[in-house]
Amino acid sequence: MLNFKNNVKIMLMASKTNTKPRTKTGSVQAVLDHERLNSLINSMADGVIATDEEGKIVLYNAAALDVLDVNSIQKGDPIEKVLKLTNENNDLLDTKGIILNTKIQTISRDYKINYTDGSVISIYLSISPVHHGYGKEGDKGFVLIIRDITREKSLEEERDEFISVISHELRTPVAITEGAVGNALFLAEKTGDVEKIKEALDNAHKQAIYLEDMINDLSTLSRAERGVLDNNIEDINAHEFVESLQSLYQPDAEKKGLKLYIDVDPKLEILRSAKLYVQEIMQNFITNSIKYTEKGSVTISAKAVEGGVQFSVTDTGIGISKSDQARVFDKFFRSEDYHTRQQNGTGLGLHVTKKLAQLAQAKITLESELGKGSTFTIFFPNLK
Repeated sequence: MLNFKNNVKIMLMASKTNTKPRTKTGSVQAVLDHERLNSLINSMADGVIATDEEGKIVLYNAAALDVLDVNSIQKGDPIEKVLKLTNENNDLLDTKGIILNTKIQTISRDYKINYTDGSVISIYLSISPVHHGYGKEGDKGFVLIIRDITREKSLEEERDEFISVISHELRTPVAITEGAVGNALFLAEKTGDVEKIKEALDNAHKQAIYLEDMINDLSTLSRAERGVLDNNIEDINAHEFVESLQSLYQPDAEKKGLKLYIDVDPKLEILRSAKLYVQEIMQNFITNSIKYTEKGSVTISAKAVEGGVQFSVTDTGIGISKSDQARVFDKFFRSEDYHTRQQNGTGLGLHVTKKLAQLAQAKITLESELGKGSTFTIFFPNLK
């Protein structure tokens, strides 16, 4: 970076006509330095703009055009003509003043640029004053390095929101568990009421299961987002697979007084896919259907579709409103509907399902009506 700034100094001096005449050798060297600097800055992925001490542009690279979303920059133009900085509230800032008042290298990730089409990007901006040593001739100026960090900022904001929500979601079950266990200990010591103690411990156990589910969902989500889940492609006998799901979830359905049916197309062929993904997705759909169905039935269906297999899980449960359907696969989404809120849930299950479906190149559709139930359908293509 030091050599780069020194070369920029040469460019800043060469940009003025009032520099002293150089020797032939000095002129050749200056030209070589000029060409090397141009090659250097044009090879950089970040936008680079150099200005004189008045804030007028003396050089720039192609990446700067991309970041600023302009076709060209005229040397000698004031920097504020092409770089219009805004703050988090999209208020226009004094770009020239910010640059000219910079005394030491300053780096910021808080500035934005508003494009003419209305879109906004967040930028990394480094401003480095170019100073000459005592007694040296030439002009001063500034070197700006600009980078589009919109995606990085978005991920940071999502991470911060994720941590905030996780903290909130964990606080409640931990507090309930602590209270329930404390109550059980108190009852054991003071009254010995076995039924009350069992009730308190049962409450604590439910919260522990909730925490376990959240940890499992978070672990699966983390691996799915990093694409590191086992994705071994294998032949899946769809008939046997659906029957195994029925056997697995029959006890849960019976516990709630529900019927669990299967409806398998006799023409169904072998599905070639990642069995882990298919199993996780179908289990999420089935557990959700059983959880949000108080009476009636849950039906697991499978039929042959060109290029793969289509599964569906239909229930006679509480259903999902039109507005909630648009957000049901969002991370940590929990409906405000009273019937939904009666059930414990991490708000991660369907989000994990969506991520797994993307890895399996599968397509999910949802049909639902409040009070009449829901049908989640997913098409798994045969993978190579």
